[in-house]
Amino acid sequence: MENFSFYMPTRLFFGAGSVKRLAKVRLPQGTGLIITGGTSTTKLGYVAKVADTLAEAGHPTMVYNKVQPNPTIEGVRECAALCREQNIAFVVGLGGGSSIDTAKAVAIMATNDGDWWDYIHGGTGGGKRMVNAGLPIVAIPTTAGTGTEADPFTVITNGEEKIGGGGEKCFPTISIVDPDFMMTVPPHLTAYQGFDAFFHAAEGYLAKTASPMSDMFALQAITLIGKSLATAVKDGGNADARADVALANTLAGFVETLSSCSGEHAIEHALSAFHPDLPHGAGLIMLSKAYWSRFKDTSADRLQAIAHALGRADGDFLAALAELQQACGVDKLRLSDYGVKPEDAGELADNAASTMGALFRVDPRTLSREEIIDIITESI
Repeated sequence: MENFSFYMPTRLFFGAGSVKRLAKVRLPQGTGLIITGGTSTTKLGYVAKVADTLAEAGHPTMVYNKVQPNPTIEGVRECAALCREQNIAFVVGLGGGSSIDTAKAVAIMATNDGDWWDYIHGGTGGGKRMVNAGLPIVAIPTTAGTGTEADPFTVITNGEEKIGGGGEKCFPTISIVDPDFMMTVPPHLTAYQGFDAFFHAAEGYLAKTASPMSDMFALQAITLIGKSLATAVKDGGNADARADVALANTLAGFVETLSSCSGEHAIEHALSAFHPDLPHGAGLIMLSKAYWSRFKDTSADRLQAIAHALGRADGDFLAALAELQQACGVDKLRLSDYGVKPEDAGELADNAASTMGALFRVDPRTLSREEIIDIITESI
């Protein structure tokens, strides 16, 4: 039996209607800042519902609604300055992973000196240690893809560097996973986000850092995705399918906490840093065949277990992956659709290695620079 540790100081509430729990949870007295992006969370009434529920508990709120799909260091700086100016007592990340990741970074910057990039390990980051605990964080996902409500990590873009950072001080204080907030996600985004959750679980199962506990969460997440993702894509109003995918996403967040993502995520972060319009989950889908085929010999047993969890009786992982992508209507995606060119592959590979190189070190075997370039070009 392998040694492992598990630490997660987040109180998590799951299930339809669980946002009502906000009226009962213990948060600091004072004003909360709801951090969100775009217009959908406002138009759908989610911002108002969260604000009204917090008001029941005596917490006034402000709203910051400028988060970008690939959250930027500039947004973190602006929002953190607002927290300090307004003496914000806690932050609420409401929306996709971008909003929750921004809330995590903002919570830290509201109580620690310097800039968020001072605390990033990789690229041009300063590699400093976070000294002070951040503001309390409430995470309320409205998508099922990143698992950030259940892990201590956050991904922020600074120019051409898109790097995951964080640590124990970035765990949410409270996470509320309410599938009712996910019912209106469009089919293509449901697919992209669901595959992001799938790859969090599958990469964590493949990685050298896997443990018996991370394996348990990973296989259950993969089983739920295999059972219900295609249904959620085709019938977004199917409450059972939405709940299955939401739970799979949270379980995959546990996998990220316990194990790690792998080199596939490092490559995609480079791609979406250079091409901000590329949805993260779509990029992972495009890379997946080329990336996962590199481990069919070194990790045959693990790939077979993933295939079985997806419902493929013969254990053929690549066939199971292709079938799920076809069922979700995402099997024709190519990097060239987003302007990626073969001549870019070397620069992208170098960026992946310099910014998120640690993820390549947990791959079952070391991928050479040439192999990383080949993975990118084969996906174009």
